[in-house]
Amino acid sequence: MNLERVKIWDMPVRLTHWALVVLIVFSWWSGEQGGLTLTWHIWSGYAILTLALFRIVWGFVGSTTARFSSFVRGPRAVVSYVRSLGRRGASGHPGHNALGGWSVVLLLLAIAVQAGTGLFANDDIMTEGPLVRYVSKDLSDLLTTVHHYNFWVLLTLAGAHIAAVLFYLLYKSENLIAAMVTGMKAVTTPSPEVRFAGALRAVIVLALAAGAVYLIVRT
Repeated sequence: MNLERVKIWDMPVRLTHWALVVLIVFSWWSGEQGGLTLTWHIWSGYAILTLALFRIVWGFVGSTTARFSSFVRGPRAVVSYVRSLGRRGASGHPGHNALGGWSVVLLLLAIAVQAGTGLFANDDIMTEGPLVRYVSKDLSDLLTTVHHYNFWVLLTLAGAHIAAVLFYLLYKSENLIAAMVTGMKAVTTPSPEVRFAGALRAVIVLALAAGAVYLIVRT
């Protein structure tokens, strides 16, 4: 298989990816600390929700490899890719493969559920989400429970993601971590044409996402 290194991931995708990693770890830490750090936990949740909304919208209007249409595939494609996992060496697949694509979708869904339920959560002491006043105490308690248990779903998905990255690095000699840092990846030749969305579009989408979260929490 002939491979060449080309730019695959745009800057918005890479920055969003690593920012979510940092924010999720920080949210876990601040949530475990409790007390006054829960204020930071809430603000971190706002940032996570903003980035999740950005990434979802970017999945429709962003660069070629960022779009859901480029990596969300049906069951047949997923099964076919799983059968090829035993082969050593880089897959040369441009962007997310059929299995990795669904991993991205599930992670984004779990992140959105985590941040969304946090808006209605309470700790029965002094901290509560900005939208608690719009729901009953019973519903707030239910969403708080979902918020707690969904974190373990998110943690499981993140663990599976990390395990897959290590599998590719150690077994298939494909460094996906470096690719998400530099944007460069080895793909089969001839390399596919990747159309990159401009920085202005990314700024506009991010501003709209931030504005939407602001309106939600300030309603």
